[in-house]
Amino acid sequence: MGKSLYIAEKPSVAQEFAKALKQNMKRRDGWLESDESIVTWCVGHLVTMSYPEAYDPKYKKWSLSTLPFLPKEFKYEVIPNVKKQFDIVSGLLNRKDVDTIYVCTDSGREGEYIYRLVEQMAKVKGKTRKRVWIDSQTEEEILRGIREAKDLSAYDNLSASAYLRAKEDYLMGINFSRILTLKYGNSIAGFLHKNFVVLSAGRVMTCVLGMVVRREREIREFVKTPFYRVLANMDADGAAFQGEWKAVKGSRYEMSPKLYRENGFKDRETAQELIDELMDSDRMGALVSVEKKKEKKNPPLLFNLAELQNECSKRFKISPDETLRIVQELYEKKLVTYPRTDARVLSTAVAKEIHKNLNGLAKYEPTAELLGFIARERTHKGLEKTRYVNDSQITDHYAIIPTGQGLPALKSVSATGAKVYDLIVRRFLSIFYPPAVYQKLSLEMVLEGEHFFSGFKILTEEGFYKVTGIPGNKKGKSEEDEETVPDAELFARIQKLKKGDRIPVKGFEIKEGETSPPKRYNSGSMILAMENAGQLIEDEELRAQIKGSGIGTSATRAEILKKLIHIKYLSLNKKTQVITPTLMGELIYDAVDHSIRSLLNPELTASWEKGLTLVAEGQITSEEYMQKLEHFIAVRTNGVVGLNNQYQLKACYDKVSPYYKSMKK
Repeated sequence: MGKSLYIAEKPSVAQEFAKALKQNMKRRDGWLESDESIVTWCVGHLVTMSYPEAYDPKYKKWSLSTLPFLPKEFKYEVIPNVKKQFDIVSGLLNRKDVDTIYVCTDSGREGEYIYRLVEQMAKVKGKTRKRVWIDSQTEEEILRGIREAKDLSAYDNLSASAYLRAKEDYLMGINFSRILTLKYGNSIAGFLHKNFVVLSAGRVMTCVLGMVVRREREIREFVKTPFYRVLANMDADGAAFQGEWKAVKGSRYEMSPKLYRENGFKDRETAQELIDELMDSDRMGALVSVEKKKEKKNPPLLFNLAELQNECSKRFKISPDETLRIVQELYEKKLVTYPRTDARVLSTAVAKEIHKNLNGLAKYEPTAELLGFIARERTHKGLEKTRYVNDSQITDHYAIIPTGQGLPALKSVSATGAKVYDLIVRRFLSIFYPPAVYQKLSLEMVLEGEHFFSGFKILTEEGFYKVTGIPGNKKGKSEEDEETVPDAELFARIQKLKKGDRIPVKGFEIKEGETSPPKRYNSGSMILAMENAGQLIEDEELRAQIKGSGIGTSATRAEILKKLIHIKYLSLNKKTQVITPTLMGELIYDAVDHSIRSLLNPELTASWEKGLTLVAEGQITSEEYMQKLEHFIAVRTNGVVGLNNQYQLKACYDKVSPYYKSMKK
């Protein structure tokens, strides 16, 4: 009987597989071996797509005459600096005493692609191939993955979508970067007083650049509008509070052109007129409505990678790329489950075994006491019937949760890494706690036919905030904008008020405000906007409902952002994580906007990603997808050749350059 060969994506992962197999493995140069098995590894990608000049030397020179470049057969080559490891892996794959290959690369589209390219270049034939698909690197999960490994052919559609994603990025990058550089590179270089400029374009990166530039221009063109609100200062038996005037039905200002929305005026003079009129009254308001209600706030859904990147950007001011690096390290140290996931829920199978994760976390000191409540109340029972478990919302992997294992490895994690782990643990434990409960109180008072409104909100039951911290508190800092939360004594007094009560008005004041421009993206909100196809959806419940194919994938979004910053199309403020375009980025945006505008369209970019998902699901064929892709590239590339819009673009460059005076020499 032949040997089994296990091929992992990284040396550290291969080491975990070797440990889990519990065989007397001997270390060789580039692999581990026992009497029954061999364990080897890639070092990320070992094989890549060849540059155009590998097809024909004429493609080395960038020329309009060689575009569009659409080869019928694609060429691949071994990456030179990892050739030694490729030769080792290739030799092992083809060894006569190896009869079964276990593919243990990362469980996702990119991991599939890494292995398939190696197999293709190594020309492997006549072997049984099994796919190990795991959600964490614990020994138990590794052994389950090996035991339940399916035939590799079950992942052929996923492999097809991986090949297509690479071809798409390759063809769009080569054709659009070349045509845009040939057409506009000289004019942009001249404008910036540079010798030459290469315009880098891509399916995802150009779209993201567009989102940032559009947002910057919205902010630039925004005109602030001042408005003036009228507030009444009231005192009910020592309980002092304010009411806000609104022009509701019955008001003398209802539908007035002097209004800025219903709760303010365009001019201070009009606000003062209203106050002057009300000052002449007896200043005793009548309480016409007292509304009391409880509001429950459920624990949020679990983290997927985008949510975690957004939260870490807000809390710890770290980039999405850094968050991914940290959570990948936590995964490799067996502390958390697979990080490159879009799902925010668990599978039914995992929910039934969740006690194992909880038991392991009893040894994690910062939250150990929180597990007492879960154990006492047995709140983990019936988890599969909650909103935190939904098999239909999981494609490759479930949400990121702590495994409850590997805790000694926390000592070797950075201080920020430990904070990220704590965040994941607390989000996980919070789903076993009850909702937080607020008591809300709304008052409506009428004075001389004018209505004033007051709203109060106080936390009466901490619920899951015991785990995550109360929003606004240091323990759980949040940007949530809660209504006024008075102290308990004031709230108790106001609660005694009832409909019909007369309330003395001590005076009035004008509060000036102004409209706000849209917010710039920060690195975290950018990732969320990419996940939601260009829409920055702040509401977490709504995000869960809208979930679909976004721009890029959980595995690639941080890398795209990092690349745009590296090539200086975007600028990142490391302290605040706020993202802005550079002058170069804006000029390239204008060039694309006047030539291949659809590249800037988030919905279109997301639809390409959706198409890859349909290939992975077997709903459309690779041929159908490739046909559409080649047509899209050919039409757009040929369209740019015929354009004559340099003069028009010069006007665009002139318009934007004053905002970057210090940068343009």
